[in-house]
Amino acid sequence: MARWRSPSKKSSPYITPEGARELKHELKDLWQLRRREVVPALQAAAAEGDRSENAEYIYRKRQLAGIDRRIRYLSKRLDEVQVVHHKPQRLDRIHFGATVSLQDEDGVITRYRIVGADEIDPVKGYISVDSPMSRSLLGRLVDDSVKVELPDGSSEFLVLEIKYE
Repeated sequence: MARWRSPSKKSSPYITPEGARELKHELKDLWQLRRREVVPALQAAAAEGDRSENAEYIYRKRQLAGIDRRIRYLSKRLDEVQVVHHKPQRLDRIHFGATVSLQDEDGVITRYRIVGADEIDPVKGYISVDSPMSRSLLGRLVDDSVKVELPDGSSEFLVLEIKYE
């Protein structure tokens, strides 16, 4: 039985200079380190004989396929992304690359940075420009109240601060 999935919505092509450097570094690392370790191990496992029952061969083959899949993705993605080097003209509004401090209805303050889809990092507070939160924030000013439709319902936030690095 086939597992067909409808194509996912294309993410925006924007990326910060730091994000582009990280993607290029990951691509270089995959080519120069990880792939060069796996290929000889795969060849050694293949030389051991019957491949159908050779767990090491099967594991290395899947590992190499995963590395190659990621290399293909990164190569294509790096060709289509647009690195945003400049700050927006109006630094008082929320745009791509902004770090925003928000206060929710309970008085809890959170910080988010609006970045490209390939840079999302919940630990650092990096959210995608395509996320519902970012879409609601774009173009807003300090002291604006923003109603955001989140998966678990709507919430209201107050914009406290806008910074650009």
